[in-house]
Amino acid sequence: MAATDAEKLNDLRSAVSGLTQISDNEKSGFINLVSRYLSGEAEHVEWSKIQTPTDKIVVPYDTLSAVPEDAAQTKSLLDKLVVLKLNGGLGTTMGCTGPKSVIEVRNGLTFLDLIVVQIESLNKKYGCNVPLLLMNSFNTHEDTQKIVEKYSGSNIQIHTFNQSQYPRLVVDDFLPLPSKGETGKDGWYPPGHGDVFPSLMNSGKLEALLSQGKEYVFVANSDNLGAVVDLKILNHLIQNKNEYCMEVTPKTLADVKGGTLISYDGKVQLLEIAQVPDQHVNEFKSIEKFKIFNTNNLWVNLNAIKRLVQADALKMEIIPNPKEVNGVKVLQLETAAGAAIKFFDNAIGINVPRSRFLPVKASSDLLLVQSDLYTEKDGYVIRNPARKDPTNPSIELGPEFKKVGDFLKRFKSIPSIIELDSLKVTGDVWFGSNVVLKGKVVVAAKSGEKLEIPDGALLQNKEVHGASDI
Repeated sequence: MAATDAEKLNDLRSAVSGLTQISDNEKSGFINLVSRYLSGEAEHVEWSKIQTPTDKIVVPYDTLSAVPEDAAQTKSLLDKLVVLKLNGGLGTTMGCTGPKSVIEVRNGLTFLDLIVVQIESLNKKYGCNVPLLLMNSFNTHEDTQKIVEKYSGSNIQIHTFNQSQYPRLVVDDFLPLPSKGETGKDGWYPPGHGDVFPSLMNSGKLEALLSQGKEYVFVANSDNLGAVVDLKILNHLIQNKNEYCMEVTPKTLADVKGGTLISYDGKVQLLEIAQVPDQHVNEFKSIEKFKIFNTNNLWVNLNAIKRLVQADALKMEIIPNPKEVNGVKVLQLETAAGAAIKFFDNAIGINVPRSRFLPVKASSDLLLVQSDLYTEKDGYVIRNPARKDPTNPSIELGPEFKKVGDFLKRFKSIPSIIELDSLKVTGDVWFGSNVVLKGKVVVAAKSGEKLEIPDGALLQNKEVHGASDI
């Protein structure tokens, strides 16, 4: 490390030691991350060394063995499992305050309701005890604590813990923002979901789970409705002693930026777009060479997490995330849980069906999952077999629909979209009830005009700019 950087780090260390809001574990974790960043150990990928993983490393889902029919065996499998949802995100991009997981998805049920109902029905069906862990951030902790109280009578143990809270770094002088008078939440950030491993350990949850005989944790984003417990995957990992498994799925043109699995120096590792040299970005985005992407559904052995965290061996690629807070340029250093794959023994990917990746990132996704394209049973959101096309329709909604509240107001009821190929809506558009959309539909209100689609309208391969077009 250059002398000036060593000096920066010393100044930072003494400033951080005076921050009373965070624990010693958080302080040392943060300093550790910054010193790795300053020493420039970001690994550059040598493009010529990249190899496409074989079916041994990325296992096709349909080659997994069937799970034993025996209920007692299934129970013993499930009793080794813990489900962990990443619950640190706020619903701000969708115009909601509080944790994103409390947005209503379907039939008045939120993401969290659906997750609880799923695990409850598993526990009831097999007489097992699969606990649910929620990793919150300081942004979502208090709200989540209140929300989980409503499940106190349910047949499921719910544990919450917080991921680390790190100070934002002021770019100009490399000092923590909170020590410069920013006392509120704006001075801090949660350092990405790569932090799940040390936080499980630091919170004491890891030790408690191991003492209960738990062996694997299934980690997924709380907004991925497809991330449900899968017995075939769990059984495969236990049989083959795989310490880590990343679910990947075939790329479509909508997923070209997603990270992919590669074989590199004899190990499986995640390749993210940020690591790709500029001249190879188009190749990375192509569906021909890199056919799969990371769903962020991860299965990890708990003993292996303990071993690697204790050895301080999880040195994932650092993702620098520049931001601006009240006019001050700051830096957040983050890591991703998927990048940890290369540190675990016998790590694999499993190439799963697309149905296991159903994220709700925007109101256009909400339209899909609230429509007749899906049904909900026991907390599982299931695709309607009446749709013959394996891909979902592409949906683009204008900024008027961005916030969930506005989105719900503009649809008297969600249209039927089973035979829809694509929908593009712009301007001040309002949908009546029982509208049916088929083929390619464009609805574009003229500037300054309100366009209402009447109840029961059928729009098939149409462009609508005014009432006369309907």
